[in-house]
Amino acid sequence: MTTAAPQRPDLARELIARAQASAAHRARRLRNQLNAVQLGQGRHADHANTKVLRRILGEHEWPGHHLVGPAAARAAWSIALHSDDEPDFQRAAAILLERAVKSGDALIQHWAHLHDRALINNRHQQEYGTQLLLRADGIELYPLRAPESVDERRADVGLPPIAVALESVRRRYTSDRHAEEAPAVVLARAA
Repeated sequence: MTTAAPQRPDLARELIARAQASAAHRARRLRNQLNAVQLGQGRHADHANTKVLRRILGEHEWPGHHLVGPAAARAAWSIALHSDDEPDFQRAAAILLERAVKSGDALIQHWAHLHDRALINNRHQQEYGTQLLLRADGIELYPLRAPESVDERRADVGLPPIAVALESVRRRYTSDRHAEEAPAVVLARAA
């Protein structure tokens, strides 16, 4: 990875600003602090973010560390990860991110998360166990292909064993709230 200044700081600023606003909205949604209008505004913002990222991907392929820097590359990943209403776009973004990983311009852990998310949004089982659902009655792992070898696959992409990841998520999302307060939310980057 690079530590040089990004080639496109303008794109970096835009991606970071969009991802930060989206993350703040998701945090408020998780805490049940949004009304129906605000929920709709969040969906609109997610669509707008997807449209911007689609344009960037069309012009530059994946906006990796060289083009936009590590923080903005993470922001692009977050936007792609939350483009759930466009599973074909998400799958295409995962392909471009994989290319960036292979060229040393992006993190393999980001690819694993986006790959899993694209799989579940296209009605397939996930590979790495990164996609979880937080429900009122606890944390649920989305269906997983070959669960007996998931820890090997996770190790290949630099992720901790699934039991460690699940325990971390449980502590993080359920220790300070009552079960009846927990909304059903997809946990994208927790595992």
